[in-house]
Amino acid sequence: MADRHPNRDLRALREAELHMSRPELAKALNEQAKRMGENIGCTARLIAAWEDGDVACPRAVYRRVLTAYTGRTLHQLGFALPESRPAGQGKPTDADDGDEGSGSVNRRSFLRDGVGVALALPAAGRGTGRIGVTEVRAVTAAVTTLYGHDHDHGSGPLRRAANEALHTAYSWLQAGTYTDRTGTRLRTATGNLSIAAGWLSYDSGRPADAHSLYGEALAAARIAADRALEAHAFGCLSLLAKAQGRPREAVANAQGAQAVARHLGSPRLLALFHAREAGGWALMGDRQATDAAIVRAHHHYAAGPAETDPGWLEFFTPAELAGLEALARADLGQHERAAAGAEQAVLLHGSAFARNRALYTADIAIQHASGHRPEPEAAAEAAGRVIAFLPDVRSDRLLQSLHGVAGALQRHARVPAVADWIEQYRTITAPQGGRA
Repeated sequence: MADRHPNRDLRALREAELHMSRPELAKALNEQAKRMGENIGCTARLIAAWEDGDVACPRAVYRRVLTAYTGRTLHQLGFALPESRPAGQGKPTDADDGDEGSGSVNRRSFLRDGVGVALALPAAGRGTGRIGVTEVRAVTAAVTTLYGHDHDHGSGPLRRAANEALHTAYSWLQAGTYTDRTGTRLRTATGNLSIAAGWLSYDSGRPADAHSLYGEALAAARIAADRALEAHAFGCLSLLAKAQGRPREAVANAQGAQAVARHLGSPRLLALFHAREAGGWALMGDRQATDAAIVRAHHHYAAGPAETDPGWLEFFTPAELAGLEALARADLGQHERAAAGAEQAVLLHGSAFARNRALYTADIAIQHASGHRPEPEAAAEAAGRVIAFLPDVRSDRLLQSLHGVAGALQRHARVPAVADWIEQYRTITAPQGGRA
């Protein structure tokens, strides 16, 4: 990865011309996005990442909003220009638009070999030598890169690169030479990388690996006395427990995350953990507890973003809140409300977070195909939209969701639109023996 270059142009514009703090600029960009019909979740932490050079070029949706709000080009704003699309490659697709500026050939190359993340950690620090701020920043930058590509493309090609980076970071902790302060910062950064690797394992259908990695992150948080990392680890363990059908554990971990997060000054972080708690209650079939947790989630979310919001929370937009509620409604058997909520989540996501849009679209299909008053044609239409996300989004969870869609539609196979979709699905999955 190239050396980090602070974006002095953007900072000078914010301070000298706009006379805004980072939270004020983040709020202004969110408002500009709404006027444009876009959906973003800009925070002060993201502004800081741009200005500090941790992000060389924002995602496409942020580029559109930034240039519209400031009236300046990306170059004038101090960002590295995205690579041009090779001649003859055709118009960019929606999936390309979610990429961080590189053409589809370069994106697929990155996804194939994972070298973009593996090279994020400088070779000079492997195993021996003096560890300092450069190595800590490299680990932090690897986390940012992983999340950015995962949001748009899924976890499939990234997991190995994440594990390689994590192995390097642990070798620095074990064999490197550093001060106590640097050691604490490196342990926190490694814990965050462990969570990112755990997420990729979870999304790749490796829950045991994910559980181990989340446990390592929790241990790192306790050693480094880092409450933010501890809350994040508990929240991830809650998500994993629900996915594996352990609702009581999901609720307990979500409540543990809330207990830590109350001291962090981030209402939206609390909102996420209450939404996770709602998912656990819903899986137990406790409608009253689910509704109460959902109300608390909306209450905290309405307090708005805070400068203390962690950078990884960028994904938790109004769209994601609507989606998490929809998933809880589905577990309660409220199929119509679940379908409407998932549809709202997809619409609010706009062009961002391709993998999440694909997953919620799959849930729309499942909910339309289920319940007392199924709508098979609507289910088939949504199912067709899910297939359109392939192969750019590579996620085991998405493939499992497609398998679930096929199962839900099977009882409506006499409906022509459904029969056509099932044939298309079988054609796509046949080379992988029915499931990828």
